[in-house]
Amino acid sequence: MQPTPQCNLNFTQPITSWDEALPLGNGLMGALIWGTGNPLRFSLDRVDLWDRRRHPNLDHPDYTFAHLRSLVKEGKQKEIDRFFEAPYLSPTPTKLPAGRLEFRMGEDLQVRNTLDIGRAEASVYLSGPAGEIRVDSFCHAVTGTGFIRISGLDQEMEPDYSVLNPQFNFNQGKRQDGIEVDSVATSPLKVLTYPAPEIQDSGSLRYYIQEISSSFRYGIFTKLEWSGEDWLIVYRIVSSDDSDDLTAYAEGLLDQAIASGYDSAFVDHREWWRTYWEKSAVRLPDPLFEKNWYLAQYFLGSASRKGFYPMPLQGVWTADDGNLPPWKGDYHHDLNTQFAYSCYLKANHREEGESFLDFLWDLQPKAREFARRFYGAEKGSSLPSMMTLDGEDLSGWVMYAYSLTSQIWLSQLFERHAVMTGDEDFLRNRAYPYMKDAAEFVLSMTEENNEGQYVLPLSAAPEIHDNGPEAWLTPNTNYDLALMRWLFDRLAEHARTIAPLEETRWRDIHEKLPPLAVTDSGVLMLSPDEELKESHRHFSQLMAVHPLRLLNYSYNEDKRIIDASILDLERLGSGMWVGFSFTWMSQLYAIAKNGEGAAFQLELFWRHTCSPNGFHLNGDFRNSGICTWHYRPFTLEANLFAADALQEMLLYSEKGEMELFPALPERFRKEITFEGFLAEGGVTVGARMEDGKITKLDLVPSRSVIVKLRGWTALKHLAHTIPGRITEMGDYAVIEMAP
Repeated sequence: MQPTPQCNLNFTQPITSWDEALPLGNGLMGALIWGTGNPLRFSLDRVDLWDRRRHPNLDHPDYTFAHLRSLVKEGKQKEIDRFFEAPYLSPTPTKLPAGRLEFRMGEDLQVRNTLDIGRAEASVYLSGPAGEIRVDSFCHAVTGTGFIRISGLDQEMEPDYSVLNPQFNFNQGKRQDGIEVDSVATSPLKVLTYPAPEIQDSGSLRYYIQEISSSFRYGIFTKLEWSGEDWLIVYRIVSSDDSDDLTAYAEGLLDQAIASGYDSAFVDHREWWRTYWEKSAVRLPDPLFEKNWYLAQYFLGSASRKGFYPMPLQGVWTADDGNLPPWKGDYHHDLNTQFAYSCYLKANHREEGESFLDFLWDLQPKAREFARRFYGAEKGSSLPSMMTLDGEDLSGWVMYAYSLTSQIWLSQLFERHAVMTGDEDFLRNRAYPYMKDAAEFVLSMTEENNEGQYVLPLSAAPEIHDNGPEAWLTPNTNYDLALMRWLFDRLAEHARTIAPLEETRWRDIHEKLPPLAVTDSGVLMLSPDEELKESHRHFSQLMAVHPLRLLNYSYNEDKRIIDASILDLERLGSGMWVGFSFTWMSQLYAIAKNGEGAAFQLELFWRHTCSPNGFHLNGDFRNSGICTWHYRPFTLEANLFAADALQEMLLYSEKGEMELFPALPERFRKEITFEGFLAEGGVTVGARMEDGKITKLDLVPSRSVIVKLRGWTALKHLAHTIPGRITEMGDYAVIEMAP
């Protein structure tokens, strides 16, 4: 079902900031369209543009976990900062912006901007004394080329535009050493020194080529042609990873695009997006919720494609403000990548999610090598928690950059994909081996305490106490422990069918893990001897509630713990939260079947921490008073996690059980629909509620599966629409289905 027009972006004023721009993307390349018309900017990005130069500390023989552990034991925090955290303060490695196209359309223009997300096409209307100029654009979903059509100029009025390179420091290519940069406020691009670019800024073919290192160059290439009715500009970002001869390679692609023309090329592009939108849909009574769900799916389809690198922090829209991207535009595995790839399964966009899983799988040799080299692990694999697109270490706050359990969280994405899709081959050949490698790594790093329980040598909880010495908490933190308990429980469960001889081993290990630390009142603690005492952005102590779902709200004791832990967050308040915190809180309320709370948190998130174009800017940048962070660094993960929270309000699917509309606010019960959602076992689900009654239920299995459906009493009237054998068990129905 296509998005309705209310989901599009429509702005009647010029867009004056890059992070409020009209976003286009195709997984490899992205464009942000903004400006007054003098200029009209296309800020361009490509997902794999990096300066990979490493800080020398990373290759020092003492740069090891063993040395870090000894410094922690000796209380030498300053030495930890100097030696282990210094690399992250270095300008490189870092994601790089590609550059921009700038069109000079005239003075004193009235500007309207629209983005049709159903078609993934942007239009800018520029009106002045000489008439109206219209600029249409799309990033081709199949070929990867960018198209720009300018109408309203005749053949004698060739568009006035330039291809602009980022303003690096062109100091004969001499690297400036000793520079430190802030990872959030960042620093100007001029802290990066490269040779001056090769530029051709006139004629039909215009481009620049920037050398980053002796082994890597990239450039923006454009071609201009009069089509007979309007002007066509096509563009590509190409690099030495594509070809040694950038100019010849790019010109060949651009000639193909020119030959096809705008309208003809748009046919295949439009078909790709039509197919994408047919996978799932929602119709919601609140336009804010419906629009932002569709925007999140649009961001996913634009920024993550199978066969390309997965979304880093800013997807394919690296900041174009003259500075380095916040947090290096890297891959953060202590929340960001996991949240970014949280909603694709239930939304039934499997291939877009597989981009990340394929990426992680291909990095397994690198993960095994890093586990040996840095950690000294005898077995298993572990990626750095903050890393480049090559899987290389970036350092950072060491408690989290070198977490011993972040690899488990990555393995959960594999397991969840297997369970939701019902893909037994994927479970056997990818998910289980990936989980097992994570387990072998963790086991090689754990020790037994006096009670015979497994404990980690160092333990922390993102990002409690920031990077101070007090951030080293008493092992095991509930963050680390929940991940370990989840891993060995799921390994044992899957071993029953995949590797029966290994089941006992995993269960025995699980039995030797300590229980979660809980206060007498039922609140999940940070660690065995510390409670959360202040508002904090990262609910790491609640991993067992979500996303790991170790606790089940249907069980009395688990319900007591979940309710008490939510109440504790309410007591501490949202003062130190950021955007993703509100989306996480929405997930918790959905688990507790509090639809009003879940919806309210999403409304706070979208209204106060998201830009007019939908981009999550982390802070309360409008100064609305919902938290004390008032900055605006753009990252994508919370947009996708918010969409997932909304999906959780509409469909519960965990451990073989399913429930329709488990956490709706009262105003949603009048009329609400979802279609094409994916539930566990590869079952596609659609449902509609009218006046509080479920009036439609579609279940389409992709394989033989058994589903335990909650709320059967209110669904009996739809039994004739359900394929398969139904066995009633009170308010449950056990449904056996086959494709």
